[in-house]
Amino acid sequence: HIPLLDKKITAEVCVHHLSFDSSQYPELGNKIKCNPAIKSPKDRKALLKALKDGYFDVIATDHAPHTAEEKSQAYMKAPSGLPLVQHSLTMMLDFYHRGELSMEFIISKMCHAPADLFRIRDRGYIREGYYADLVLVDPDYLWTIDKSNIAYKCGWSPLEGRTFKGKVMSTMVNGEWVYENDEFTGIKSGQRLLFNR
Repeated sequence: HIPLLDKKITAEVCVHHLSFDSSQYPELGNKIKCNPAIKSPKDRKALLKALKDGYFDVIATDHAPHTAEEKSQAYMKAPSGLPLVQHSLTMMLDFYHRGELSMEFIISKMCHAPADLFRIRDRGYIREGYYADLVLVDPDYLWTIDKSNIAYKCGWSPLEGRTFKGKVMSTMVNGEWVYENDEFTGIKSGQRLLFNR
């Protein structure tokens, strides 16, 4: 394997390709229509193995918050993509609780590697002098995803009705708390990212 900073070509795997498989199409239909498509349980397991074996550099979301109306169209007309950014870490904590991925591995692929890959200055790590972009997670918090706790503007999630162990409790961006106690604080602390790739 080539060190990340020396690579000319990199690869990402998306949380939905690790978490969903074709056996869920009868229940979820267009809600999990994406491109590339969700494939067989065997394919899902192969992606997880490839991630563990170092073939993927980053775990990503490919966040695409289409409206429920758009997704309810006939298959060929419904857009591809899922709203996932709110629940991506929750989904990955499932792998942690099943003993399939370590917390350190998840952090590496979702925080460190993206910052390193795009050479984003002073982000992606908890270090003195770096911007404080943090999430506080209760890894043992049991909760069920439903309309009342979905923050997506599209108002739906393919995960509705599922109970997870592990939840983001607070989010800090550039040293400011932007999300606490299931609510956005109203603080807008985002900045332009500086990178050298």
